[in-house]
Amino acid sequence: MRKRGKEKEPSIFRQEMKRDWNTFKNLKGFKKKLGFLWDYYKLPVTLLVTLVVFVCIFAHMLWEGQKPRRLQACVVLNTEDSCVYWFRQFEEELKQDGKPGSIELNEDQPFDYDNSYYYLHEIEVMTTVSSQRMDVAVCNEDMYSYLLAINACMPLDEALPADLYADLEGRGMIDHNTANLQMDENGEINEADGIDGDYAVNLEGTEFEERYNKPEEQIDVQTGAAEAGTDAPLYAVIISNTEHLDDSVAFIRALTQEDLLP
Repeated sequence: MRKRGKEKEPSIFRQEMKRDWNTFKNLKGFKKKLGFLWDYYKLPVTLLVTLVVFVCIFAHMLWEGQKPRRLQACVVLNTEDSCVYWFRQFEEELKQDGKPGSIELNEDQPFDYDNSYYYLHEIEVMTTVSSQRMDVAVCNEDMYSYLLAINACMPLDEALPADLYADLEGRGMIDHNTANLQMDENGEINEADGIDGDYAVNLEGTEFEERYNKPEEQIDVQTGAAEAGTDAPLYAVIISNTEHLDDSVAFIRALTQEDLLP
């Protein structure tokens, strides 16, 4: 008859788990039990929660990325105003054609070279453009200059229909500028790298600009009319890697027409 071998001792990990479980069972009160779990397992719990949050965010981004989109607009005004009302009117008008896809507005992108963290603004815009999450932009002069520097503005003589381009040019709204001028490692700019073109629509005088680019003190309270002032300019551009050119053109057309808003 074979002798029974010596029983194998449980591992240290199992012994500790058993000890902790017995301690947990003997604790009285929910708060004491919760405090025990946090004191002994806060690191793995924190790591687990972080992992779950990361997975959820990634899954959400993946899910959102599968949704059809018609237009993604970024708006950086010179004022603290919001143009969401105008945008909803534009969205309603655009969707009348019955085509599927969301129309998204991003008003949360800051861009100001007077801000000490301006380089973060540049990184955010660069990331948004390179990931094709921006089709069009209405922006202040600082952001426009950066979009020019990274060559992210589509030439309007190539993007716009001939009739619309001729109309805007006749109204003096086409901004001719130089793109692709960036500082090298020595802090110098090689002018020979510049690419001249018609890259933006200057929105001065448009209904949109009158409503959203005038500081409150320059609006006549009684008439609602904008008074003369020295406002910073506001530009509209089509991003060079957009996959939604038709809707981007519709956006430019709406910005420059006078009867979109009631």
